[in-house]
Amino acid sequence: MTEIKTNSFTQARQVIAGGVNSPVRAWQAVGGDPLFVSQARGSKIYDVAGREYIDYVLSWGPMILGHAHPEVIDAICCTARRGTSFGAPTEAETQLAQLIGKAIPSMELLRMTSSGTEAAMTAIRLARGYTGRNMIIKFDGCYHGHADSLLVQAGSGVATLGIPGSPGVPECLAELTISLPYNNIDAVHDAVESYGSELAAIIVEPVAGNMGVVEPQNGFLAKLREITAKHGIVLIFDEVITGFRFNFGGYQDLIGIKPDLTCLGKIIGGGLPVGVLGGKKEIMETLAPSGKVYQAGTLSGNPLAVNAGLATLQLLQAKADSYADIDKQAKQLCIALEKLFLTKGIPACINRCHSMFTLFFQAGPVNDFPSAKKSDTNLFARFFQGMIKEGIWLAPSQFEANFISFAHTDADITFTISACAAALKHL
Repeated sequence: MTEIKTNSFTQARQVIAGGVNSPVRAWQAVGGDPLFVSQARGSKIYDVAGREYIDYVLSWGPMILGHAHPEVIDAICCTARRGTSFGAPTEAETQLAQLIGKAIPSMELLRMTSSGTEAAMTAIRLARGYTGRNMIIKFDGCYHGHADSLLVQAGSGVATLGIPGSPGVPECLAELTISLPYNNIDAVHDAVESYGSELAAIIVEPVAGNMGVVEPQNGFLAKLREITAKHGIVLIFDEVITGFRFNFGGYQDLIGIKPDLTCLGKIIGGGLPVGVLGGKKEIMETLAPSGKVYQAGTLSGNPLAVNAGLATLQLLQAKADSYADIDKQAKQLCIALEKLFLTKGIPACINRCHSMFTLFFQAGPVNDFPSAKKSDTNLFARFFQGMIKEGIWLAPSQFEANFISFAHTDADITFTISACAAALKHL
């Protein structure tokens, strides 16, 4: 197995920058060469040596139905036989938009893109065009894709690799982005008091997933809605991770808060590249061709992605009452893991929101980016390698989320708990 994976990564580095097409995949934060995947099915993923792992990464969230769900695969294959890209409207785009709009009522009009990054980038441009203002607020540790304005104090791979921002982002653009502590509403009040007339938007992950899982506290999101409404600032919820993850809809629907704009991705494409921006009609109509804010994309609304997403959401709609089942599995797993760490005497806390969770190697609590960064990343790396040896595929970064899918079984959870116990013996 070692020879195969080493050769794979060696060959990749000769032709791909860094050997990977997204930085965290390189496993720099956990050591060793990354395992290369050959296939996946259900809750399992398989490396090129044929070894099986229980997968809690799920392609970083999209595979909520599990890998290679037969009905989703059938939708992709049937679509491919008719053509893979047209550069013209299709009825399936309208059907997907209708389904999303019904599930998330704040999204009165939608625009499809090819990625969550593109959706967030468009949301910022749209907010600026709509308000005539230039500055935005984001929050430390929240990642909204790699667009220039959004890489200031970002989480996810930026945090994993210890990069404070990114070379290539002009200082003049960075100066238009104010990054504040997540869950700190006082900091928001202060920033709005100083820059309110210049602020176009506040963008936030309603449940942070890119500094590890961190939930909003003390009415944080409700107060953001109140402040933005008062000062004419566009409130953007980045639900690329949370959209359709906890319920058939958005996290916003669970808490009863309507943002002005919402970004979606991941789950709504059934594992294919996709993004969606949607929100208030009066704001969305500012987009070309109905308005003057320009956005376009050759593969936006790609028929393969749209039909995979349509099949996925139809299946999730039928399972709407079953979300509690995967929440229960995640709770069972997290409680058992916490007990194992307590017995071992290793400081650890687990943040969980429904079916997504992060194990932090520290006593906690973790409620923002500075507290997340107190974690023992070296100990996490050793734990990660121990779990891989036991057949458990976790996110290769302390600052990422793990997920449960509808394909995970009670036997998977039991096996994972036993694997953790075994890994802890050598930690």
